[in-house]
Amino acid sequence: MNQTIPKKPLYIAGGAKEASSYKQLRSPHTGEVIAEVAIGTREDMKAAIDHAEEAAKVMAKMPAHKRAAILQNVSLLLKERKEEAARILALEAAKPIAVARGEIARTIETYQFSADEARRIHGETIPMDASAMGENRIAYTVRQPLGIVGAITPFNFPFNLVAHKLGPAFAAGNAVILKPADQTPLSAYFIADLFAEAGLPAGALQVIPGPGSEVGDELVCDDRVKIITFTGSPEVGKTIRAKAGLKRVVLELGSNSGLIIDEGFDIEPIIKRTVTGAFTFMGQVCISLQRIYVHRSLYDSFVEKFVAETKKLRIGDPLDETTDIAALISQKDVERIASWIEEAETLGAKVLTGGTEGNIVKPTVIVDVPPHAKVSCQETFAPVVVISPFDTFDEAIEAVNDSRYGLQAGIYTNNMEHAFEAAERLEVGGVMINDFPTFRVDHMPYGGVKESGVGREGIKYATEEMTEMKLVCFNRNK
Repeated sequence: MNQTIPKKPLYIAGGAKEASSYKQLRSPHTGEVIAEVAIGTREDMKAAIDHAEEAAKVMAKMPAHKRAAILQNVSLLLKERKEEAARILALEAAKPIAVARGEIARTIETYQFSADEARRIHGETIPMDASAMGENRIAYTVRQPLGIVGAITPFNFPFNLVAHKLGPAFAAGNAVILKPADQTPLSAYFIADLFAEAGLPAGALQVIPGPGSEVGDELVCDDRVKIITFTGSPEVGKTIRAKAGLKRVVLELGSNSGLIIDEGFDIEPIIKRTVTGAFTFMGQVCISLQRIYVHRSLYDSFVEKFVAETKKLRIGDPLDETTDIAALISQKDVERIASWIEEAETLGAKVLTGGTEGNIVKPTVIVDVPPHAKVSCQETFAPVVVISPFDTFDEAIEAVNDSRYGLQAGIYTNNMEHAFEAAERLEVGGVMINDFPTFRVDHMPYGGVKESGVGREGIKYATEEMTEMKLVCFNRNK
C-alpha cells in the first residue's frame, strides 16, 4: 500500500492508540483510498469511558475562564488552518470547496459562541419569602456539568455539527467521547488535535470510530455516560432512546422541510435563494428544502424560473472552485434516490430536470407528486425537490404539516395575518418568515418535533441540556 496514505489510530486519553483492525476510507468523488482508519471495539470504548471518568473530574473543577480560553484558542487555531480544514471536508465528504469553506467559517464562530457561553453559565435567586414557609430563607440555583457526554455525529457537517456538541459540553465543564460518522473521521481527528494544542486536559476528548452496533451501543448503554447527543436518522434515534435508560438524550433527526410561497408574493428575488436551499451540498442538509408549495396563481411561473436556475448549477470535482454539485456520500444512497424517483414517476409524477448518473444525483425537480411518494413524505437527503400548487392558505399549512417530521419550515408572504398564522399552526421547531427553512445561525435554538427529534441545539440551549440544575437553600433562623 502507498505509504503516503495516512493511518489514523484511536484517539484515547489524549493520544494515539493502535487498534486491532483498520479500514480503508475512500473519497466519495474519486473512490480513491484517502486514509486507513481505526475500527474501535467495545473494549476500546470501555477504556475510553474509564479515562473520561477521570477527565470529567478535572473538567468539573476547571474555572469558567479557563474553559472559555480553551474554546477561544480552538476557534483561533481553526481560523489559522481553515483552508486545510476545508480541503479535508472536500476530500472525505465530497463537499464542494466553496461550501466547505462556509462550514469552516461557521465552525469558527460556533467555538467562539461556546467560549462566550462558558463565561455566562449562571443560576438564579429564588424569592423564598413568596411563601410563608419560605421566610428567613435564601435560595439560589447553580448549574453543574453532567460528567461524560457521548457525542454521535453525522457525515454532512463533520466540523460544525461536532462543534455543536463539543463546544457546549466543554463550556459546561464536561468530558466528551466522540463517535464520528464512518465516512468523515478525518475532521474529528483534526479537531481533536486542535483541542490538545489549545490546552484541553488529556482524556477530556476522545475519538472512537467504529460500528454503531459495538462502540455506539457501548457508549449509549454505559451508565457512566450521562447524556447522548446524536444527529442522524429517526430509526437510529429511536433505538438510542430505547437503550439509553435514564440518561438524557438530545436527538436531532430527520426532516423533509416545507416552504409556502403565498399568493401575491414577488417570486423573482427568491428563485436563486430557494434553489440554494434545495441543492446546497447536494441536499445533504438536515433542513434542506425538499417540498415547495406555491399558490396556483404563481405556480407555473415559479416552476419555470426554478428549473431554469437549477440548470445553471455546475457538476464537478469538489476541489474545483466552480463546482456546485459533486458525488453523493455513497453509491448506496444514489441507488436509493434513483428508486425513489422511479417510484414517483410510476405514481404519475414528472421529472422536469435531474436524475442519477454514476455516483452523482443531478439537481432534480419533480412535479405532480402524490404526497405519499417517498420523495415527498420521506427524507431524501439528496438534491431532490418537489414543487406542488395550492389554492387556499389552509391547504398549504395542512400540506406542510402532513409529515412525520417537524424540524423547520418557511413561508414567503406579504400577508401579516398569514405570517402569524403560519408561526402558530406549523408543526415544527422553527418557522422562518420570508425565508427558506434551510436558514440557521449557530446560536439560535435548533431542534424539532415529531420524528425530527427531542431537545435543542444552539450553544446556550445545548449547554443547558448538558448541565444539571442544583438548588442551594440557606436557613437564616439557625
